[in-house]
Amino acid sequence: MPAETPTMVARKSLSERFGTLLLVAPVMIFIIAVFIVPLVRMAWLSISDPKLSLDNYVMLFSSALYAKSMLRTFLISLSVTLICIFLAYPLAYYAATRGNLWGRFLLIAAALSFWISFIVRTYAWLVILGNRGPVIDILKTVGFEPAPRVLFTTTATMIGLTHILLPYMILALYSVMTKIDGNLGRAALSLGATPFRSFIKVYFPLTLPGLVNGCVLVFIFCLGFYVTPALLGSPRDLMVAGLIATEVQDLLQWGLASAMAMLLLAITVTLLTIYDRLIGLDRLWG
Repeated sequence: MPAETPTMVARKSLSERFGTLLLVAPVMIFIIAVFIVPLVRMAWLSISDPKLSLDNYVMLFSSALYAKSMLRTFLISLSVTLICIFLAYPLAYYAATRGNLWGRFLLIAAALSFWISFIVRTYAWLVILGNRGPVIDILKTVGFEPAPRVLFTTTATMIGLTHILLPYMILALYSVMTKIDGNLGRAALSLGATPFRSFIKVYFPLTLPGLVNGCVLVFIFCLGFYVTPALLGSPRDLMVAGLIATEVQDLLQWGLASAMAMLLLAITVTLLTIYDRLIGLDRLWG
């Protein structure tokens, strides 16, 4: 068989590159059309509507309304993340270390929630937290008369968001906890450590990657949530996504809404960049 000449090698390499380009071209066209073009359009609107300037961004940082909305969004996102940690950690720990029927049932129940639309779950909370719902009945039973309003408050928003985002925290923790060697804890006990000290010094540090993964997912998802805060929360306590919708639908302030969206995108990208530098995006799902 004759040896390949440099010209043949170059043609073969060019043919392979062209074939690869044909394979990725549909995906690239889709990404450009669906993501890149709208993003560029939004960035342009943020500096060109109503006139070419940075007035929209100046207003975001100078107006108390938008500053409070941004702060409120961060506080709610942080609170929901902490609540998810408090609820998910013991559940994931039980499911990962016990491996019995109850552990598998709890894990399956958490995973099944992904199959139910978050809109359906949000409307369910409208009934549960409403004036004729079970929560108000329980409050009246224990002595609150009249019962405090729960629906259309920040508390209702946090309850709904926690319910929707809790499975992400559970599965992120569980995926890491199942990989921890149980002999490490037993070795610490054999060396004289108490169960609590063994957990704090050995087990908990090994679960930190899953804990960080869950926090990143929950916090970033929570930053951009719109439907659940809009349905369960108060119009006076709008998060950033709800404020963007108000600016577009009611006030037709496309430029200001685009500026808020770009700011929210910049914050999200910054958080993901920090995570990528410290841990790596390839480990985000365990």
